[in-house]
Amino acid sequence: MQFSIWHWAILLLLIGVPVFFAVRSARKPSQDKSDLVGFGGWLLLLALGQTVSPLRTLGEFAASIEGYKQPMTLPYGPLTTYGEVVLLLAFLVLQLVVTIAMFRRSPRFKRLFLLQWIAIPVVFVVDVVWVSALIQVPVSQILAGDALVKPIVSFVVSGIWVAYLYNSVRVRNTFDRAAASAQIATAFQ
Repeated sequence: MQFSIWHWAILLLLIGVPVFFAVRSARKPSQDKSDLVGFGGWLLLLALGQTVSPLRTLGEFAASIEGYKQPMTLPYGPLTTYGEVVLLLAFLVLQLVVTIAMFRRSPRFKRLFLLQWIAIPVVFVVDVVWVSALIQVPVSQILAGDALVKPIVSFVVSGIWVAYLYNSVRVRNTFDRAAASAQIATAFQ
């Protein structure tokens, strides 16, 4: 397998742009921690990813529509398919709720994002067990190839963002009502 120059250019952009902004933001630290509020810095990158995640889930759903038609002729095939669709739509609703909470700057956002992170392996395991149990396919056959790669990568990357959410001053200032109220109170003095 050979990569074209465009693959390398895209890879450079995906890695280089976040690294560039990280280095640039590290050079000019803020003297006042109350200045770190709103969607900026690393929180902006998280906000972009969270905004795109429901669209990505919809894209995965659209791409797998043909695959959902295959088990329909098997015993319990329709039940299997409808169960998978309901599971995927429930995860999509969770992603939308987390995204709305983020844009509303809700103090619940951090807990909802944590719940979304936990839901990644739970949805995957429930889906695998559901399909395996209903259409009598061994789990090893469902997990053949690189079926584990995407959920593991999503879980690890989201886990890094969870750690950021619970340790960032900007996140605390943006989503914590007490910190926001204190900033507003000091602004009018």
